[in-house]
Amino acid sequence: MAASSLLFPVGVGSATVTSRRKAARDLAPSCILRCTCSLAGVEKASDSVEYPESSVLKRRNLIAAVVGASGVFLGSRYANGAGLPPEEKPRLCDDTCEKELENKPMVTTESGLQYKDIKVGQGPSPPVGFQVAAHYVAMVPSGQIFDSSLEKGTPYIFRVGSGQVIKGLDEGLLTMKAGGLRRLYIPGPLAFPKGLASAPGRPRVAPNSPVVFDVNLLYIPGLELDEEE
Repeated sequence: MAASSLLFPVGVGSATVTSRRKAARDLAPSCILRCTCSLAGVEKASDSVEYPESSVLKRRNLIAAVVGASGVFLGSRYANGAGLPPEEKPRLCDDTCEKELENKPMVTTESGLQYKDIKVGQGPSPPVGFQVAAHYVAMVPSGQIFDSSLEKGTPYIFRVGSGQVIKGLDEGLLTMKAGGLRRLYIPGPLAFPKGLASAPGRPRVAPNSPVVFDVNLLYIPGLELDEEE
């Protein structure tokens, strides 16, 4: 096993005296190499190396300087990243929509789910078990987005009311109509029981904490076909 270039070991028998002398000179010119071993009655060079205290301190200072410099470089990289303005993420409800939402009536269900209809769709609501295609933007109450189908560039398709999504989203979609846009205020028991860990660009969602979903029900594939026939 090769020794570290900054921590030169004392008395490692596998290296030659010559290589030790060269390495000692390279690392600390003031190092002293002493030889005192006996082989068949003849004194020969041993593998012991002595370092004056000053040279050890110099190497320690060198290590500290290297570690400190690496910390500065890493710190500056993260500082630069932290100084960047937050990336603007696509939303289903823009600033104008947010202002209009203040005047929309709030509906509260027996489960504790609350919602406001930004736009009411047309046609029937999806029956339990039907596939639906929807866009959604999921946020913590402060408005920070932690998940979004808009960022993924494709609608989310699933069977509504069958437990494939969180309870609050399931319940909120079951009373929507195709083309509708709704904001769901989902209480903790209907959201994420285990929470969601934070990630780059995504806030943490604490277990059983309330969340907010903007949902746009695009279409209900099977139901639309039945109506056309």
